[in-house]
Formats: sequence, structure tokens, C-alpha cells
Amino acid sequence: MKAIIQRVVSASVTVEGRLISSIGRGLCVLLGISRDDEQKEADWMARKITSLRLFPDPASNKAWDKSVSDLGLEILCISQFTLCHVLKGNKPDFHIAMEGTAANVMYNDFLKSLGSLLRRPEDAKGGEFGAYMQVHIQNDGPVTIQLETPAIAPPKQRKGSGVSVVKTSTTEEDGNSDAKT
Repeated sequence: MKAIIQRVVSASVTVEGRLISSIGRGLCVLLGISRDDEQKEADWMARKITSLRLFPDPASNKAWDKSVSDLGLEILCISQFTLCHVLKGNKPDFHIAMEGTAANVMYNDFLKSLGSLLRRPEDAKGGEFGAYMQVHIQNDGPVTIQLETPAIAPPKQRKGSGVSVVKTSTTEEDGNSDAKT
């Protein structure tokens, strides 16, 4: 799962001139769901997005101190399968993107997860899945962060099973893991 996260003053999405969703200050997230993504990746991504400290503290004006959750701001999340591409020469190939029906279910579940991590569930808004959309973003900064879910290490195997043991260490701060064999 991949996400492009932009801190915004405002953002909106329209389809054929019809307003689908809009937010004020907060984050606009472009979300790519790959064919191998599972709920654990979606949960990790939702927690990370809502916890990213991309905003100044209004009281102290300390930069990079508050998250969208801390400040009660909104998130506009747009499904964007084109983030899951492989370039073949100059042409993008989207075979690693999740199939439409399954991706739609995961996207809607992801929106619910985002909402559950915000002060008000209705502060997580989405686009129209599968539609040709126009996304209007008024950047704040600009601040843009690219996230990708970490590779999930396989479980440890028992000694004598003929399979090497994979140990992982994960830091709570960034969720990155280093695999060692």
C-alpha cells in the first residue's frame, strides 16, 4: 500500500462537475492499494497517516509537533491505483494494483479505519471509487510525504524444520523492520 500525503489548506474532489467531498485544513491522501495488501497493511497505514506530526502546535508554534488527530482536522482520501505501477519502458503497467471489486472494499474499510482514528468519524472523507475525478488541492507549505507499508516478515520457523529463521526488529517510532537471516 502506498500513500502520497499532502498538508492542505483545503481540498475537494468532483466528478463531472459534481462535488463529491471537500475538506478545510487537514490532509489530502492519494492511496494506492496493491494486489497483495491485506487488512494489516491498511491498519498500519491508517495509524501512520493519522499520527504523522505535520502541523505546528498552535500554542507554542513549534513546527512538526501535531497530527491531524491532535488538532481535530480532516482527511480527504482518494483511491489512486496508478500509484501501484511498474514502468515498462515509458508506459506504466498497473498489474500490481488490486482488482477493482476487492480494492473498492478495502478502500471503504480504510476510510472507516481513518474515521475511527480521528476525533469525529465524519472527518474522513473520500472520493468516488473508480470514477474519473478532478482533485483540487490547495497545498499548505507545501508539505508532501510519501509512505509505503513496510514488508511484513514471515513468521519464525521451528528449529529443525529445514527453513531458516527470520528475525525482525521493528522500532515503534517508524514501523520499519530489518530482516536478518
